[in-house]
Amino acid sequence: MSTPTVPTRAETGQLNKLAVAAIVLAVLAAAGIWLLGIPGLAVFAVGAGHVSLNQIKLKGQRGRWLAMAALALGYAIAIMALISTLRYIPALLQQ
Repeated sequence: MSTPTVPTRAETGQLNKLAVAAIVLAVLAAAGIWLLGIPGLAVFAVGAGHVSLNQIKLKGQRGRWLAMAALALGYAIAIMALISTLRYIPALLQQ
């Protein structure tokens, strides 16, 4: 009777480049709120954060904390944008 072998993932130890890109996008989006008023990069930070978490898990790479920080910052910016939009609606309806 043979035992099934489970393929193990290779621990590369490399830093996931997409996680670095995600945190850079999140920081730029956060700076864009106060400097330029364009938090739209948060969408890309969240997307890149989710994809990089999947890559990190599959390839055994480092950078999970970068991806998680990018996700937290990206979602925080999205919540702030949603609250800002919802606060603007009553003023829009009174006009």
